[in-house]
Amino acid sequence: MKAEKREGRSRFAQSLGQDKVGLLVADSGGMGYNGGKKKSPVMTGEREERMMLKPRRLYPGDRVAMVSLSWGGLGDPQFLHKYDIAKKRLKEEFQLELVPMPHTLKGSDFVARHPELRAQDLMDAFRDRSIAAIFCAIGGDDTIRTLPYIDFAVMRDNPKIFMGYSDTTINHLMMQRAGLVSFYGPSVMCEFGEYVRMFDYTREAVRRLLFADSAGYVVPSSPSWSDDYVPWDEQNVHIAKRLRPETHGYELLQGSGKVQGQLMGGCVDVFCMAVGTPIWPAPKEWQGALLLLETSEEKPSPATLTYALRSLAAQGILRVISGIVMGKPQGEVYYEEYKQVLLQVVAQEEGLRHLPILYNLNIGHAFPTGVLPLGVQAEIDCEAKTLTLLESATVA
Repeated sequence: MKAEKREGRSRFAQSLGQDKVGLLVADSGGMGYNGGKKKSPVMTGEREERMMLKPRRLYPGDRVAMVSLSWGGLGDPQFLHKYDIAKKRLKEEFQLELVPMPHTLKGSDFVARHPELRAQDLMDAFRDRSIAAIFCAIGGDDTIRTLPYIDFAVMRDNPKIFMGYSDTTINHLMMQRAGLVSFYGPSVMCEFGEYVRMFDYTREAVRRLLFADSAGYVVPSSPSWSDDYVPWDEQNVHIAKRLRPETHGYELLQGSGKVQGQLMGGCVDVFCMAVGTPIWPAPKEWQGALLLLETSEEKPSPATLTYALRSLAAQGILRVISGIVMGKPQGEVYYEEYKQVLLQVVAQEEGLRHLPILYNLNIGHAFPTGVLPLGVQAEIDCEAKTLTLLESATVA
């Protein structure tokens, strides 16, 4: 197995060296990659424009690969019923065939020991011409361990829908690095495997973003939300999460007019594992972007969010983006405190009082959650408090 790991790391290095789409270029003192050679730091605010590759949209009858790229719990005996629920729901409600990759359901212990096999499943899913999309089983906390075994050329040469959230932020950064649009959205175990029924908001988001032309799509605020907790246990399969009316809707914390940019980002808890690696975008790659932020089920403290935002500020990222969109905190824990943190760091400490911040989106760890395509152009309308996709995330 050690020889296999060395071979995987070699392929990773080669794919970095050959990547002519997503060159990492230092912007404010950091080092990057260019054909495998280090570049001297450059001081420029210009962003290298590049065309992001879009995947083919889904159609009834398509086959969808399932991968476990972080926690392998879906393969543990006590959780396998969640896989059965998801597979049936995808078949009956979306007419999709869910196909687990060879190591996906090996269980949490096996998956934890073999990051190289997780990466192999991902690469094989991209290579397989019979597979139309790739859905993550669930997130976790160590997707970053698969990075040395990733071949970016394989992803770039076989664009297809890839979806997940949370620790899967690492994979989305890989897709960004390879020049692919990806989808920050539901996982198999959580949303597709939801007890009793899938949230209507989530189901509609999947249909609108993955099965149709999404140009002009105005991302709606869900009329309801949930802070219910139903333990994952087969005896609870008949218990549905209770919904309550949404009382906030989208909130504009600051900003005016309209701003446009490419959607980039993910779960802020995960950023610290990516910073300093080849997949973390240099400041110039964030130029003009709309930064997506959301927090995990661990409900990081306001202080932790403060530190993460200060890290983004220190890297020069907050000064080059066009705006921020932030998800609803799970269970609305720290709902008001997070708003104060955003304003403290962005407006008070950095003096960016006109940078639009749209808050309380249904994305990531919010119940229900939606889908946001990363790598496509979108627009924040501050007066209307809306987020609109300016281009389709898929091709026919």
